[in-house]
Amino acid sequence: MNENNIPAEKRFSLATMQLPEDLKKLNTEQCQQLCKEIRSVLIQTVSKNGGHLASNLGVVELTVAMHRVFDSPQDKFVWDVGHQCYTHKILTGRYARFSTLRKENGISGFPKPEESPHDTFISGHSSTAISVASGVAEAMRQNGDPHHVIAVLGDGAMTGGLAFEGLNNAGKSKNRLIIILNDNAMSISKNVGSVAKYLANIRNSENYVKTKKAVERKLQKTPVIGAPVAKMIKSSKDALRDTVFRSATIFEDFGFVYLGPVDGHNLEDLEEVLQAAKAYECPVFVHIHTKKGKGYLPSEKNPGEFHGISRFNVETGNPEISGKDTYSDIFGKELVRLAKKDVSICAITAAMEHGTGLQYFSRAYPQRYYDVGIAEQHAVTFAAALASQGKLPVFAVYSSFLQRAYDQLLHDVAIGKLHVVLGIDRAGVVGEDGETHHGLFDVSFLTSIPGTTIYAPACYDELTLCLRQAMYQDTGLACVRYPRGADNTIFDKSALNTAYTHTAGCRTDTLLIGYGRTYDLLYRAKQAAEKEGFSCDLLKLTQIFPLPELVPSICRSYQRILFFEEAYYYGGISQLLGDLLLEMGYTGSYQRIAPKQFIPQASIAAQLDEIGLSEAAMLKKIRQTVEQKEKEQSV
Repeated sequence: MNENNIPAEKRFSLATMQLPEDLKKLNTEQCQQLCKEIRSVLIQTVSKNGGHLASNLGVVELTVAMHRVFDSPQDKFVWDVGHQCYTHKILTGRYARFSTLRKENGISGFPKPEESPHDTFISGHSSTAISVASGVAEAMRQNGDPHHVIAVLGDGAMTGGLAFEGLNNAGKSKNRLIIILNDNAMSISKNVGSVAKYLANIRNSENYVKTKKAVERKLQKTPVIGAPVAKMIKSSKDALRDTVFRSATIFEDFGFVYLGPVDGHNLEDLEEVLQAAKAYECPVFVHIHTKKGKGYLPSEKNPGEFHGISRFNVETGNPEISGKDTYSDIFGKELVRLAKKDVSICAITAAMEHGTGLQYFSRAYPQRYYDVGIAEQHAVTFAAALASQGKLPVFAVYSSFLQRAYDQLLHDVAIGKLHVVLGIDRAGVVGEDGETHHGLFDVSFLTSIPGTTIYAPACYDELTLCLRQAMYQDTGLACVRYPRGADNTIFDKSALNTAYTHTAGCRTDTLLIGYGRTYDLLYRAKQAAEKEGFSCDLLKLTQIFPLPELVPSICRSYQRILFFEEAYYYGGISQLLGDLLLEMGYTGSYQRIAPKQFIPQASIAAQLDEIGLSEAAMLKKIRQTVEQKEKEQSV
């Protein structure tokens, strides 16, 4: 069959193209058709697997244009956060496996160099791209590599201080570095603060770029003197800028050539501005304007809800699982109840209003609610300053994001003995987001800070108890950590408190210890073990640091102890307790079950099983321990 008789959409479909090479062979109309196909793939895949939808829908044209103008992987693409890299993955040889997105043994929802040479750097946290791209570009310069490094970051990332640290250093280099700011006025929640207002003002000044383009095009067509003059103007951006736009942008003040703002959904404009950026042999800042959720109406209307979403119905946009309160919701609602009686309470989030359950507080008490943008370090120091003036600040933050503010916790909060409360969300494994998002390390670094108190409630009722205790009974840094998702616990709640609960049946010589989400699974495993004839006692910790005074004494009365912990093995509570017991002369068997490695994407259930913390895995460990005891006694 003659190729001309084959419908155009068949000739350049994702399934038949050699990507990314074949992209350069398409015309604009074909590229637009391809963008529609990509959006369809994104919507269908995320509706089944969950993931980041709105951010990826917004960068389809940009990603296509990047791969048409540049040559990946020789030219290096760096994605900030990385949650907007789905189209990049589709266009770099992973289309056939894209249905495995975020699944166990599938492709990651974030850039991953071990997955593809087209993924330059692993990422999962915000505001890192400029620093990464700057370092990669410098290494390439030293190696004599003439290719470019292109960093893509959202305007939400510009609320993080690390982005400006990167700008400060990158702008003074002479490297082939291009920073693309994808400005959609959103991070996860709507962007706030002076940076958001500044970018909005630039977006309203598009005449600068349009005039600049018109002058350059005109001069290029002028005989004899046109091209040399155009080149002169390109290298003398200040002269042109001063002619058509009287004030410099902050990015030019940092040392970048500034190009933009450009319509991020217009392929021709995008390719033109990227070609212009490519022509410079110095740092260039390209400002594009996009619509988050572009091409899928429910996502366009509610980009925050479709930023990171579970499985949903494509026709309606509704999640498959009906809305149900989560630990985040319970935390947020309880904070509102307390704030109604206490005007000193202030709530702080780092661009995660809905993710942390603070939407209830923001509506009820907007004058005491602070969204500081993606700036965890600032959030902690800001909270410390509020506390120094008699306020009661509560900072709700994901465990993995809290890592970024360790110095502020130590220096600005702890040394001054200031009372700051942390609601540490997403503690433990988090599922499909994988290595960069697990909340497994907060226990290890928080216990190294003097004067810190940490609670790990195992159900909703304990969460409210611990929050009140942290706010009104404790001093200094008080932390309440809780997992992602809902409370589905079945354990006996007749003796809830904020210290510990020791459940002893017919006196046994084996003690099982757990806290937080792990405890209910351990409770279930114990029940199953008893049905098999293996008797054990249970110790549930609620205040995990410092350990309640009686806990080591209880442990010493047992010959065998199994401590199951959903936190990093080294520096965890199980290690601290083991050290205490050793100091007290304990000679029994003490075993710790906790993760020692980074954990790739999979369901939470699969991850818990992998690290020995599922009900089945714990039952197996209990069985092995008791059987080993019986074998030793029979010898």
